[in-house]
Amino acid sequence: MAFTKMISTLFLLATFSLPAVIAAQDTAEERRHRQAQRSQDAHDKAHHNTAKVVGGSAAGGAVLGGVLGGGKGALIGGAAGAGGGGIADKVRKHKGVEKRENRDPR
Repeated sequence: MAFTKMISTLFLLATFSLPAVIAAQDTAEERRHRQAQRSQDAHDKAHHNTAKVVGGSAAGGAVLGGVLGGGKGALIGGAAGAGGGGIADKVRKHKGVEKRENRDPR
């Protein structure tokens, strides 16, 4: 009885520790991607790029909406511009990470 309990406990421990062992293994490609992402994030933070892209898009949308639809149009245009700017910033960051990955092969 004790032997069976010990074997089943060891089996469960081995089964539940397997995902941790698999997750700990890291490929060179994943390390290069993370390094490129950290480098891109540091550059963007230093230059306030996200704020510039999203803020500029929101301001442009608000101006265009204000001209076409008055006050309510400015509000709607600003929101639409900020949403579009957020998407554009996400794409810009992704492209920047890809460029850094290809430029710095390790």
